[in-house]
Amino acid sequence: MANGLFNLKQVIQAVQQGGWPNQRTPSVEYLVVAGGGGGGRFNGGGGGGAGGLLTGIDPVPNGQTLLVTVGGGGAGSNTTFGANGTSSVFGAISSVGGGGGGGSDVTAVDTLGRSGGSGGGSGSTGYGGLAGGAGTSGQGNSGGIGISDSTTYRHGGGGGGAGTVGQNPATNGATAGYGGAGVASVINGTVTTYAGGGGGGAYTGVSSVGGVGGGGAGGNSSGPAATAGTTNTGGGGGGGGIATGATGGSGIVIIRHPVAYADATSYSPATKTTSNGYTIYTFLSSGSITF
Repeated sequence: MANGLFNLKQVIQAVQQGGWPNQRTPSVEYLVVAGGGGGGRFNGGGGGGAGGLLTGIDPVPNGQTLLVTVGGGGAGSNTTFGANGTSSVFGAISSVGGGGGGGSDVTAVDTLGRSGGSGGGSGSTGYGGLAGGAGTSGQGNSGGIGISDSTTYRHGGGGGGAGTVGQNPATNGATAGYGGAGVASVINGTVTTYAGGGGGGAYTGVSSVGGVGGGGAGGNSSGPAATAGTTNTGGGGGGGGIATGATGGSGIVIIRHPVAYADATSYSPATKTTSNGYTIYTFLSSGSITF
């Protein structure tokens, strides 16, 4: 049988019935999550934005090696805003690193949340209501806005998540901004959420939790330090309370195709598994894959 004379559904049926053994897959499903942004400086730093998240189906060229890059999380800061995470890449598909959270009690520019896959929350400030960072369209959401009354409380905004925006702190100063929620995926065979934003830090009052999907919790001046975004989720780092803002979580790249098709000829350093009728390649660090 000549491959080109049949549509994709017919090809899949033929492969499943053994008509074309070891047929190369014409396309793959992917999840590409970038590294999360780091949390901003203490005294109410903004939470880091989640790494950009992209999913979809992409054709794969026969015999061509596709490079895979797994982005790293941005560093938290004890002097200014947190660093942005770095991009994750699968072939021509690239997601943007999460924006760093803004610093607290620094210059107006340094208080702003940084833009990225999802934007970092802005730090608390006497300048009043400076913006959180912007997210990248189709990849994430904006960060929340830090607040301060300059005397009693200083709270950072939550970092944006792939699913929802980072939250603003409570206007009465009770709680810092929560990190935005991530997005759930079943590409690895189980329901897993990725790319949650980091929680804002609090100088007084209550610090905030990170967004579901690996976002780190904000720190508190009288309680625990900020926590890092979870490794290989793209979660943003928590904003600093009295200690340094926390580091964002590294990203991840997952690729899958129906088990009826032949395995990739090489996939390093990916882990190959099978689940629910799919062959799955999970990259926790950078490498390459050839179909």
